[in-house]
Amino acid sequence: MKTEVTYLAGGCFWGMEDLLRKLPGVIKTEVGYMGGNTQNATYNEVKTGTTNHAETVKVEFNPEQLSFENLLLYFFKIHDPTTVNRQGNDIGTQYRSEIFFTSDEQKETAAKVIARVDKSGAWGKPASTVVAKAPEFWSAEGYHQDYLLKNPGGYTCHFVRKVDF
Repeated sequence: MKTEVTYLAGGCFWGMEDLLRKLPGVIKTEVGYMGGNTQNATYNEVKTGTTNHAETVKVEFNPEQLSFENLLLYFFKIHDPTTVNRQGNDIGTQYRSEIFFTSDEQKETAAKVIARVDKSGAWGKPASTVVAKAPEFWSAEGYHQDYLLKNPGGYTCHFVRKVDF
């Protein structure tokens, strides 16, 4: 089976991971930190907002079952890409919207999808989503992995919006 990996940041990684893992074609998810300036970042550092890391979901998927384009279209339905450094009540750089690409093809597709989302007007204003080459991924602590499976009543501000692009 062919697999591909990408990294998506769209606010609190608990809710993002919970929705992404349920998408047909997603093989595996893992939460962690990317895009900052601290080696081996930890939650206690990232939550201060001083490391510039984003709470990120590593997504391994089967591109024959789920195209990268369709994965991104879903990503833009499960978070608000127009709020800078914020999702719901979560505020800070760690909650920004960012796509960390792992290939030139992913970079091109991300730009295409963002243009499509913006053109649709579904969000009322342009996406603030940043597209960047994937830097090193720091895996989050064990208690963050599969958090909402372990804590079904846990906090999330993520849900599938009824928007079309």
